[in-house]
Amino acid sequence: MGDNAPLRIAITPAEPFHDEALWIKTILEAGWDYVHLRHPSETLRDVKAVIERIPTRLHSRLRLHGHFELLNEFNLGGIHLNSRCPEAPPMYRGAVSRTCHTVAEVETYKDSHDYLTLSPIFPSISKPGYSAEFIDSQLLALPEGKVVALGGITPERLPELSAYPFKGYAVLGYLFGAQSLDDLHSRLAHFSSEL
Repeated sequence: MGDNAPLRIAITPAEPFHDEALWIKTILEAGWDYVHLRHPSETLRDVKAVIERIPTRLHSRLRLHGHFELLNEFNLGGIHLNSRCPEAPPMYRGAVSRTCHTVAEVETYKDSHDYLTLSPIFPSISKPGYSAEFIDSQLLALPEGKVVALGGITPERLPELSAYPFKGYAVLGYLFGAQSLDDLHSRLAHFSSEL
C-alpha cells in the first residue's frame, strides 16, 4: 500500500444479525471508509430495515451488493458488482466497485470502476478452505491505486500488504467474527494501531 492512508472497507456477513446497524455505525465512526451491505438472501424490505437503523449522516459510506432499488430511497455511497449482480442498473451514474477473483478480471475492469476487491489474498477467515492462489509477481504487477485486498485480512497481515500496490483492504471475517460490541471495538483499535 502506498504512502497515503489505505482505503478501509468492512463487508457484512451474508446473513443480517441482531444489532448489525449498531456494529456498522461503530465501524464507520471508527474511521473506516465504507461498509458494504452484503445480504444476498434477504428481502429488499430486510435490507431497507438495516439501512433505516443506521444514522442518515453515514448512508453515503454504505455500498450495496444487491437490492439496487434502494438507491432510489437513500443517498448511498455506491454499488458493488459481483457474479450475482454483475451489471449496474440502467441509468445509474454513481460510484461502482466490483469483486474480482483473478488478475485477468482486474485487467478487464480496472478502468471502469472506482476500485476492485481481489480475493482471497490470504486464506479466508469467513470461508474456511478458501485459500490464496496468487503469486508474488502477480500482486506486484497490480495497477497502482485500484485494487483492494480481501480475504484473511487481520491487523497482523497489514505489513505484508504494504509490499504491494493495494489501494487498501477489505475485512469481513475478522471484524464480524467479534463476539461482542466490546470485542469489535478492540478489533477496530487493533487495526488502528497497525497503521
